[in-house]
Amino acid sequence: MVRWITLLTDFGHRDVYVGVMKGVIFSIYPQAQVIDLCHEIPPQDCRTASFQLLQAFPYFPKGTVHLVVVDPGVGTSRRAIALDFGNAYGVGPDNGIFSQVCDRYPPQRVVELTQPHFWRTPNPSATFHGRDIFAPVAAHLSRGVDLMALGEPLDPKVLVQLPDLGYESTPRGVRGSIQASDRFGNLITTLPAELLAKGYHWVEIQGQRIPIAKTKTYGDVPPHHLIALAGSHGFIEIAVNGGSAQRVLGCENGDPVWLMRRS
Repeated sequence: MVRWITLLTDFGHRDVYVGVMKGVIFSIYPQAQVIDLCHEIPPQDCRTASFQLLQAFPYFPKGTVHLVVVDPGVGTSRRAIALDFGNAYGVGPDNGIFSQVCDRYPPQRVVELTQPHFWRTPNPSATFHGRDIFAPVAAHLSRGVDLMALGEPLDPKVLVQLPDLGYESTPRGVRGSIQASDRFGNLITTLPAELLAKGYHWVEIQGQRIPIAKTKTYGDVPPHHLIALAGSHGFIEIAVNGGSAQRVLGCENGDPVWLMRRS
């Protein structure tokens, strides 16, 4: 029987929102094992949420329910969904937060959550679907309710996809973008790390050329210098040895980045 539920939100720890969601889960399924992935996603930042979920997804036991509540469209006509990935489930709003997981691990079944019987109340708050819809649904899934009982089937092809999460080859080089930054100020690009084996020499962003690490470590450059290297997440990241690339470069999610060879 499914027991594990992960929580990924932009709620932070100042307010009671995360604790309330856990209370709802345990009220429905006291045996659930709840893991806090992260509650410090920048407010309404679906792009970072998508990246963070992708990083955590493969490291949990079979049957884990990944509950993601980063929901700038809460209370609007955006769909509430649950997804079956075969070895795991997802629950949250259909706003692109599952984009990268769906791309890497295509869902086998998807439903729109249209059955109030599995919600906390048939009259959910227009501002807290995490409490009234998503947390209860995650708990029911975790205790063994079949996904198809939760709502109407959806074609995975109609799910919202975030833009600019890929990369493309151009005459100038390989073009990607910044998809997230971490606590250390490292800028994570959409460029797969395996591209580094193809003889590229630097990453260019905002007109600045940044060398690629030769030994694959931050220490390839002196302290406070910029470096590009393969991150543990499998993407090329831009870092500062002992500092913050985000602070130095002032980049934001979605900014373009190039992987280039010497001309």
